[in-house]
Amino acid sequence: MNLIKLNAIDSTNTYLKQLAKETCLEDETVVITNRQISGRGQMGNVWLSREGQSLTFSVFKELSQLPVERQFIISMAVSLGILKALKSLNVPKISIKWPNDILSANKKIGGILIENVLEGSNVKHTIIGIGLNVNDTDLTKLPQASSLKLQTGENFQLEEVLATILKNIFKNLKNLPAADFSEMKRTYENNLFRKEKVSVFETPEGLRFNGIITGVSDIGKLLVETENYPLQKFQMKEVKLIY
Repeated sequence: MNLIKLNAIDSTNTYLKQLAKETCLEDETVVITNRQISGRGQMGNVWLSREGQSLTFSVFKELSQLPVERQFIISMAVSLGILKALKSLNVPKISIKWPNDILSANKKIGGILIENVLEGSNVKHTIIGIGLNVNDTDLTKLPQASSLKLQTGENFQLEEVLATILKNIFKNLKNLPAADFSEMKRTYENNLFRKEKVSVFETPEGLRFNGIITGVSDIGKLLVETENYPLQKFQMKEVKLIY
């Protein structure tokens, strides 16, 4: 593993994408920064990080034999790797809030941004950005956010948390093209926040409706049963879970 440490950067994903264009990157290169100035979440959302209190890093992974139609397995593998790592650190009630948030109980403690580079019908490589609130305690302006420290009452060593997460992510990403997609999807769905519970959803137009999350499609769409329709499929930004 090649680890690049930066004091401050606009975005670790942006930095790593540019580096991949300019040089032949070693597989599993990791870029981590003490302070991210313009962090991005999925679909242009903003990710705020606090110096010395949170982890902000990106991972470069070669995946030349992974078909494009199976690329959602990357998101599942990364999410499940983070879940396993946090459970080993005794963080309670860990779950995945579709499509890319990591929760402890009903509080967001982390987020994932995955950007795939395609070549023909395969994924050439992927850049995985991860933000995790570790020892943050001043989150009063973000009522749905929390941190490992707030959820456990313990202070964590950032290096230990990083090493644990990377170990589990790399284990899941190893030989990913040959991984059992169906089995990983079942495990992913079993860890979905609010699965099989009546929940409130909101469309971009502000329309709210009740529905039950039943799982995800093979390409990562959220599957929701509603009163008027047996099953609906939603892409990112087409619906928001209200909780």
